Amino acid sequence: MATLHTRSVARAMMAPSVLLLLAWMAVPLAMTLYFSFVRYNLLMPGSLEWIGFLNYSFFLTDPAFGTALVNTLRLVGGVLLITVVGGTFLAILLDQPFFGQGIVRILTIAPFFVMPTVSALVWKNMLMHPVYGLFAWLARTFGLQPLDWLASVPLFSVTLIVAWQWLPFATLILLTALQSLDEEQKEAAQMDGARAPSLFFYIVLPHLARAITVVVLIETIFLLSVFAEILVTTNGGPGYDSTNLTYLVYAQALLQFDVGGASAGGIVAVILANIVAIFLVRLIGKNLET
Repeated sequence: MATLHTRSVARAMMAPSVLLLLAWMAVPLAMTLYFSFVRYNLLMPGSLEWIGFLNYSFFLTDPAFGTALVNTLRLVGGVLLITVVGGTFLAILLDQPFFGQGIVRILTIAPFFVMPTVSALVWKNMLMHPVYGLFAWLARTFGLQPLDWLASVPLFSVTLIVAWQWLPFATLILLTALQSLDEEQKEAAQMDGARAPSLFFYIVLPHLARAITVVVLIETIFLLSVFAEILVTTNGGPGYDSTNLTYLVYAQALLQFDVGGASAGGIVAVILANIVAIFLVRLIGKNLET
């Protein structure tokens, strides 16, 4: 009886927060789902017309949707490649004993705490600007023509900005996993004549497999909704060259005032994000079982 009473009290204490969380999530989702089935334009707020799946049809057949979907996948893939590879090598470097190790680790992790809007502005105006940016100055120093990064390679530029923000996160997770590696394994392998490449591919990398999977899962969930960096730097352009699904939904809702079409796009984006998340969660589950 005491156990049942304790459980009842615990559930009663948790109920308000659970209900608030459900309302916080369910109400906007229900409203978005409703608006996705109606014709609703912000310029004509009084006119609501039920049109069924027409918004979904228009959104999925829009040429911009295909471009935005490919850009989203390229952005996520590019950032994951940079952060996983770069994070692995940074973690290995930071795991070596050297003077000022603690300060270097703090400085390495610092970019993760910078707001996306601020970091995008810094990269746009101080690094990638074609006239007075740092990259332009370096190009002129070596006698090269400065590159207008955000106009010539917009998606790659956004990928660099986002990767710079997420690289510290990957480094921190991988460094934590690396510190749990048994040094005796490495010493035994070195005594058997194993060189640095063999140690990395046969001991270090297998040990980091689970941590890398966790990094990929967490980053993918957040990278599917990258928005601030695109808004501040390229506004999705030139054309649709740097438009992802999140920015496309924003453009339809607040630039074209089409709430119905944007709601349908939001539901499509949520479905795609859940498919990716379920796939990655199952991948992690298999990884943890082995």
